[in-house]
Amino acid sequence: MQKETLNNELYKSLKDYIPKNVISTKNRNKSWLYGYNEKYDVIVISKSGQIQDIISINGLIIALPKPPNTCLQRHDNKDKQYWERKSIPKSLSKINSIFQWNEMPKAFKNSWVDYIEKEFDYREYGYWFKNNGKPTYITGAHYMYLQWTQIDVGYPDYREANRILYLFWEACKADYRSFGMIYLKIRRSGFSFMSSSECVNTATLVKDSRVGILSKTGSDAKKMFTDKVVPINSRLPFFFRPIMDGMDKPKTELAYRVPASKITKKICTILMTMK
Repeated sequence: MQKETLNNELYKSLKDYIPKNVISTKNRNKSWLYGYNEKYDVIVISKSGQIQDIISINGLIIALPKPPNTCLQRHDNKDKQYWERKSIPKSLSKINSIFQWNEMPKAFKNSWVDYIEKEFDYREYGYWFKNNGKPTYITGAHYMYLQWTQIDVGYPDYREANRILYLFWEACKADYRSFGMIYLKIRRSGFSFMSSSECVNTATLVKDSRVGILSKTGSDAKKMFTDKVVPINSRLPFFFRPIMDGMDKPKTELAYRVPASKITKKICTILMTMK
């Protein structure tokens, strides 16, 4: 495992970096743990307990999840194999909050439970699709960006460069040794929207999270919040959007908590009775 030879290429697939029999045995037991594996000096970004391809991104060794069997099946028409965003079903698009969902008939809710749970799985474990005949993996954060993040031109296009960025970023989050990532970008690369999407994704996924924005000036940070973060949050489907306290279009903070109830004479009477 000569790591010094890997630094000359940004992205590279590593053959036999980990012995195949080791991968097979641990895959059978689903014993690959998400995070840094010190024994094999690799960062596992799979949450299924199984891995397959080992890649290097700028010298960082990353183990990708094992593709599902459905993604390994052969298809003849490669021209029709590419990323394609799927619109939310019309019946669900009319629901704007969890309160509306709770009021729907039980039969209606039961018919859409599988769809909603799949979307949560894609967000957590990532998503596989065929790209010109090749099984292609994107992380959950990348899926949220492509599938559920509206930007200035609508929904974003799939870009291979963004896939590599998100794989690297997932490895940084998985590796306990990491303090973050330094990314030198060009203008109009979509990074502001990607980072805004990740702000919302983290804030709505991790309990008690605190997500901040740092820019070259305070006004720039505020503009990113009001022009990108808030709209991305407001356009999420109801099943990803927590209950909020405050305005729909806040200026300084997105607060995901149940709004405080007003203390009325009736409530005071009930509290005194309980005492």
